Amino acid sequence: MLDRKGLFTFLLITFGLTYAIEGGLILSGFRVTDIPPLYGQFIIMGVMWVPALATVLTIALVTKEGFGITNFRIGPLRPYISSALLVPAVFIVIYALTWMLGLGEPDWELRDFLSLIASAAEDPIAIPPPTTILAALFLSSLIIGPTINGLFGFGEEFGWRGYLLPKLLPLGKPKAYLLLGVIWGFWHAPLVLIGFNYPGYPILGVIFMAALTSSLGIYLNEMTLRQRSSILAGWIHGAFNGQGYGIWRILFPNVNPLLGGMTGFVGIVVWLLLGLWYARRG
Repeated sequence: MLDRKGLFTFLLITFGLTYAIEGGLILSGFRVTDIPPLYGQFIIMGVMWVPALATVLTIALVTKEGFGITNFRIGPLRPYISSALLVPAVFIVIYALTWMLGLGEPDWELRDFLSLIASAAEDPIAIPPPTTILAALFLSSLIIGPTINGLFGFGEEFGWRGYLLPKLLPLGKPKAYLLLGVIWGFWHAPLVLIGFNYPGYPILGVIFMAALTSSLGIYLNEMTLRQRSSILAGWIHGAFNGQGYGIWRILFPNVNPLLGGMTGFVGIVVWLLLGLWYARRG
């Protein structure tokens, strides 16, 4: 049986607070550009903890059911290692397909990235060769992604996978997974409308964002339930963000966001197939 009171409270706090903060940020003139203003980046990182705050407030003040439902535990080590390796492997597949299908070309010389760095620097700086930069970015993404980014990813996942997923499971896995994915996607709507992930496609971007979160969510949901760990979900979320907003955006700067790359049709299909395969493995 659905806990309608808990669900309503969680969603009201999560969406109300997020839309209020991001709405104020947008009204102040903030936009998602190549290098968004630093103050806006910090605010957005803070907003990633809103679902966790909503979970704590809902459980502590409304349902008073205890935090056991959230699977707030680390769990075994092996899934952390396997997912930290799997996520980069999936991104390699996504961008290899993007390249093979003619939806994007790699910028091996990093011309766009280096010109952006040069324009942002006040004084001339010594820049290493592109191969050195790419190697450093990829290696750092393997470590910084799931760890540093994972801290902020957990802010979301304590809400999405820790609270909302078990609350939706009475609907059955297919409906719960789909509904959670759509909710997670539309939670990003204010930022998508001002250029996040889908610059130039505000309305279609919101729809594609929901498709992306739904397809990625299958793997996240399965890992969370099997290992009974929302902390693991935060780790995987961090690994995803570390790859998606790191080396691959720099190496493939001109991919159509609706077709190729992690946000487009290619990425959505790859994550969907992986999630369905993993779910069918039992």
